[in-house]
Amino acid sequence: RLSFSEHCYVMLHKPTGVLSATEDRCTPTVLDLLPLELQKRELFPVGRLDKDTEGLLLLTDDGPLAHRLLSPRRHVDKVYYAKIDGNVTEEDKKVFAEGVDIGEEKPTLPAKLDILKSGEESEITLTIREGKFHQVKRMFHAVGKEVVYLKRLCMGSLVLDENLKPGEYRALTDEERRLLTGENE
Repeated sequence: RLSFSEHCYVMLHKPTGVLSATEDRCTPTVLDLLPLELQKRELFPVGRLDKDTEGLLLLTDDGPLAHRLLSPRRHVDKVYYAKIDGNVTEEDKKVFAEGVDIGEEKPTLPAKLDILKSGEESEITLTIREGKFHQVKRMFHAVGKEVVYLKRLCMGSLVLDENLKPGEYRALTDEERRLLTGENE
């Protein structure tokens, strides 16, 4: 059975040390991780992950979908797992739930902070609805803590495939694609 898709959708487990860009003269990019036949599709990353952040990254050639996922008005949830240098507290949860002053005109939108382990090095998951520059790191910095490891787990309905190792990729399943694009709604 043949199927045709106008657009290409690739889930990548972005490793650290790789740029969320289409090209760079000095540093490997996420497209460098793909075979030539996918690179020829003119894919681009939907959003960015910092060079030292790993996790879910969607690559596509579907501009309208990328715009919908990234539009500040859409408030698409992004879920991160992080290790934090410092004791993350219930007070931090309250601050994050109200929005954090990260030095911009407005505080961040309210975020959901779940503490998995608290101590000298804490482990958390954080759900944000924006994608400001270094947002997660800046939010923790604002409460006197530092992010030492950061991994994006989810973006909207798309969840990082736990079988993908850093640097590995796969095509989205039909169901993942339908949920993202809103087909059959």
